[in-house]
Amino acid sequence: MQTTFRRYEKKYLITREQRSALQALLPRYMSPDRFGEYLVQNLYYDTENWDCIRESIKKPCYKEKLRLRCYGVPNQNTEFFLELKKKFKELVCKRRIAIPAQKFGGRTVRVIVAAEASQIGRELDFYLQSNAVSEKIYISYNRTAFAGIKDEGLRVTFDTDIRFRQSGLDFFHPFDGKPVLPPGKTLMEVKTLGGMPVWMARALSEYKIFPTAFSKYGVCYSDYIIKQPGRPVKISA
Repeated sequence: MQTTFRRYEKKYLITREQRSALQALLPRYMSPDRFGEYLVQNLYYDTENWDCIRESIKKPCYKEKLRLRCYGVPNQNTEFFLELKKKFKELVCKRRIAIPAQKFGGRTVRVIVAAEASQIGRELDFYLQSNAVSEKIYISYNRTAFAGIKDEGLRVTFDTDIRFRQSGLDFFHPFDGKPVLPPGKTLMEVKTLGGMPVWMARALSEYKIFPTAFSKYGVCYSDYIIKQPGRPVKISA
């Protein structure tokens, strides 16, 4: 299992027509990754006052988010992944550990991580000890993923049916929640170890696909949560 990731990510909101045109080109350079199409479920951690996401949407040079992720609907054999996602300017780094479903057994993430002996486990434990965070929001989506045939560091993902909710924070009701994307839109991410391949840059230009600043968690907060009627906003000292 890969426990660390270090790459550059660009995001694009694209139409059905743009996606269709791009996917017709992809087989020349890419193939579906080993999972193909799958459901991604996440629980994001934040403070009572949403301090983590409020800081993130200010676009600082450095930011980090903690989330618990699983793929598909979990069962007794599922592995969950606790990930600390860090971003410095355009560079994204992820540090994660796998947690088998059997490890929970009524135990919290904090208890499990505190018992981890690995370097990444200690980093996650330090983050949890230093930040008063807990499970705050659920976000799920359907993902179609492609990997470079010759360029192993290249990945392209298409995310649709992005949904979020603030209650029922579990992984057993993936279709519950409020839709996030505008109708007919797909969130595409291009992930590389360095520069954009020439063929991809040309295709994006030809199909008029332009990068956008889009954080799933950020959009949920700024476009929906903060606009809830009567929601008090505390100002941190």
